[in-house]
Amino acid sequence: MGHPTAAAVLLCHLGLSTAIQWLGLTESSSGVAWNESHHCRLLAGLVPDQFQMCRRNLEVMHSIVRAARRTKSVCQKTFADMRWNCSSIQHAPSFGPDLLRGTRESAFVYALAAAAVTHSIAQACSSGELPLCSCGSVPSEVPGLDFRWGGCGDNLHYGLQLGSAFADSPLKSSKLGTQALKAMNLHNNVVGRQVLSDSLGTKCKCHGVSGSCSVKTCWKGLPNLDEIASDLKSKYLAAIRVTHRLIGPRKQLIPKGMDVRPVKETDLVYLISSPDYCTLNLHLGSLGTHDRQCNKTSVGSDSCNLMCCGRGYNTYTEEVVERCHCKYHWCCYVMCKKCQRKVERYVCK
Repeated sequence: MGHPTAAAVLLCHLGLSTAIQWLGLTESSSGVAWNESHHCRLLAGLVPDQFQMCRRNLEVMHSIVRAARRTKSVCQKTFADMRWNCSSIQHAPSFGPDLLRGTRESAFVYALAAAAVTHSIAQACSSGELPLCSCGSVPSEVPGLDFRWGGCGDNLHYGLQLGSAFADSPLKSSKLGTQALKAMNLHNNVVGRQVLSDSLGTKCKCHGVSGSCSVKTCWKGLPNLDEIASDLKSKYLAAIRVTHRLIGPRKQLIPKGMDVRPVKETDLVYLISSPDYCTLNLHLGSLGTHDRQCNKTSVGSDSCNLMCCGRGYNTYTEEVVERCHCKYHWCCYVMCKKCQRKVERYVCK
């Protein structure tokens, strides 16, 4: 047989891009009232299984739209200091090669999106937004001498149940796309949810005379999605390139390099190497770093040397207006003056 055509390969990638097309709900849901199941038909980016879930669980869609919005903003915030700055996620439900071809970057986005939808549903339960769930169950561990279990914990169990069904269904139902890409994306979805589950911590509120902490009420809660993204970024930097190979009776994701340790369930994995994202190359999904702002004093990824890929940078002066000389007036407001100052900016050539 001959090699697959470029069109056939693209079709495979486009088929699997539907797995995160729901990130485009931030655009298509803006005029939706969410009070009738037929409103689900107005949404772009849902595969049939997600459409059915929308009809059965209409009240959950607010949480899923919120998850899409948070995924897009948190991804860009997390990678603001990197050459690849996640700006392409704004084009959802249409994606470029950086998020279609099994790259390290797509590994991060899939993991973050899977974590975000579970996170959003779990917190919607504890805030009373959803009629079919409420607070998380009381922890089985015995409370300490200085606190008791109470409050309303995030319902991680319900979030995982609905979140995994929503995020994973496109990968399990799609007939398009390579098995390797499906396996990779499903694996990274699981990693995202595992990082979220591991982050569930104890939060407390103090009770006592004059604000003392003689008695504490505690519950299990999730941190902000920014913290999850930070953990996933560390995994992104240490991600393992894999291949999908028959091992025994079934195919598995195994490291591409011979000297790399076996893949763990907590590792992000990817199939193909990414470009350096230094120069514009739309075929590879690289927007380049021309005109990107850099940090002259940094030695990290946002330094002018690394961000500008050795091309150098231009310096310009900008005048900024900010609040200053603020005074508190009884009761109860703050009055500030406006001050102008000049700051230097550095932009990649």
